[in-house]
Amino acid sequence: MRLILLFVLLPFSLLLGCASQQPAPVSDRSGAVPVVEVPPGHYAVKKGDTLYRIALDHGVDYKDVITWNRIENANRIETGQVLRVTPPEGAAVAKPVTGMAPVEVRPVAAPSSSPPSSPVPTPVAGGNSATYKREPKGGKLPYSEEALARLREAEGGPVTTVAAAPVETTKPAEKPTEKPAAPVPAPAADSVDWAWPAPGKVLAGYSDSGGPTNKGIDIGGKAGEPVHAAAKGVVRYVGEGLRGFGKLVVVHHNPTYLSVYAHNSKILVKEGQPVTKGQKIAEIGSSDTDQTKLHFEIRRLGKPVDPAQYLPPR
Repeated sequence: MRLILLFVLLPFSLLLGCASQQPAPVSDRSGAVPVVEVPPGHYAVKKGDTLYRIALDHGVDYKDVITWNRIENANRIETGQVLRVTPPEGAAVAKPVTGMAPVEVRPVAAPSSSPPSSPVPTPVAGGNSATYKREPKGGKLPYSEEALARLREAEGGPVTTVAAAPVETTKPAEKPTEKPAAPVPAPAADSVDWAWPAPGKVLAGYSDSGGPTNKGIDIGGKAGEPVHAAAKGVVRYVGEGLRGFGKLVVVHHNPTYLSVYAHNSKILVKEGQPVTKGQKIAEIGSSDTDQTKLHFEIRRLGKPVDPAQYLPPR
């Protein structure tokens, strides 16, 4: 009887045991990654990026990127990591200010900076002369013969006639028109005297839409033929850290433009070395490509542009 009861009750006990177990919690394995906001002047690392490529795409020196982000190992950056790719605000503002040529500034501290703007080179004896010269320009005191006489006496010269007054009064009117020309060094700095880096035939032109893209031009040639700097500048990168470029040279010409020379067989310059237009910097090769050629790029503010629009006709 006990055996019979055992066989009868066993199925019911199994059913009760299964019913008492709670279902396992379901975890979200969708793999969704929270969106990271990238502030201006920064870049979020993507899969396949290298530090050298990021710096090249943003037109900056990879060593600066290392410094700005305090990177200990340039070969170890992680996907999703946010890197600064523009100079800190303090460093960015300092250079344009020091390059300003005019000394006459509108702030109150004009008298201290006035001596360089004085048209008379000899007077050393007196900040007073600079002060009186500044007063008609700054508008603090109206022009008068007495002020002019004191100015001439401080400079050790004779008192001039009133005819000199228009000369002094016209300069302040012309100065403001020249002040806007002070930032004009930017266009002058942007202008680069370009030349062809190699004499060979163009194998492939620039293309940024439709079909395969080419961020520069490919110039044919034989292995060992010279590669010349397209313009004067400073070598900012030498090496093979960028996939698809082989032995690479990057030359910075000014804060706006840089040039890229890829697939070389031999590099003849070092980082930090100044180069002149037409200087031999490498030799044509086939590193990291299936054809002997020079891949040449011009980048404006880090973005590729068509070199044919900058190189002279030939």
